[in-house]
Amino acid sequence: MALRVVFMGTPELAATVLQALLDGPHEVVGVVSQPDRPAGRGKHLVSPPVAALARERGIPLMQPEACKSAAFREDLAAWAPDVAVVAAFGHILGPKALAVPRLGCVNVHASLLPRWRGASPIQRAIEAGDAESGVSIMQMDPGMDTGPVLLERRLALTPDETADTLHDRLAALGAEAIGVALDALEAGTATATPQPELGVTHAPKITKADGVLDWARPAVVLDRQVRAFHPWPGTGTTLDGRVLKVLPPISPLEGGADAAPGTVLAVGPDGIDVACGEGSLRLTRLQLAGKKALDAAQFLAGHRLVPGMVLGADASTES
Repeated sequence: MALRVVFMGTPELAATVLQALLDGPHEVVGVVSQPDRPAGRGKHLVSPPVAALARERGIPLMQPEACKSAAFREDLAAWAPDVAVVAAFGHILGPKALAVPRLGCVNVHASLLPRWRGASPIQRAIEAGDAESGVSIMQMDPGMDTGPVLLERRLALTPDETADTLHDRLAALGAEAIGVALDALEAGTATATPQPELGVTHAPKITKADGVLDWARPAVVLDRQVRAFHPWPGTGTTLDGRVLKVLPPISPLEGGADAAPGTVLAVGPDGIDVACGEGSLRLTRLQLAGKKALDAAQFLAGHRLVPGMVLGADASTES
């Protein structure tokens, strides 16, 4: 017998998981998402991807500002769910809410728990230089991503992995994994494995400060930073006092140790080489604040950038 599923999620990754549930054998009886928010220059209300998909498919939808009230739990119970599937929801569920579905709540988490508990596991895995990532289907408890794991799927990170490419790969992986986990719950064969105490790391919320490039750091570290925070918040430095965003693809190189960090070592159509604390970094796509992104050859054709110039005074990613 198909499970009655309530889905809770907000962004695009969650919408990918929801779409897979809608295409599967289990019945999605309701969706909970974040409220519509003002966006763009006109500040028009925009629905999160999950809410938009629920409306498109005619699924009952709740968009509470918080999930702590008795009224929320009563509305949730009215759907008579067997299980709640949670993916990048953005609200905290307390013990009483977690207990409403007959089989509890399961979370689709974009990391190999207990590594990268918290808000930004995709970006932090790239930033740290992890060799692999994956998806954990976790039975939720009141802690922050501390519950036992029902299922995990792994994948290797590529050398040019960015947050957006890894996001898409993990979304697809999570969409496949949740179906397997729900089938096991329905059959009574699911096994919940407690997370090990060793290896716990936390993925703090991303801020624009994460995008500021410090040229005194090693080139390989800056390479990971640029890829981890693309497309948001982006990574940047300054050129003649103007904000200059650095976009992937980029290449860490050997050499450049004799020059001060941030010094432009060479320029050409293939890229702009900048000295780092260790090695150098070849920049191939650049974007001045308020302008469009350009490859190195296009940028050099319209802007003065020569060897010996220094990037990075008062670096910021604000645009």
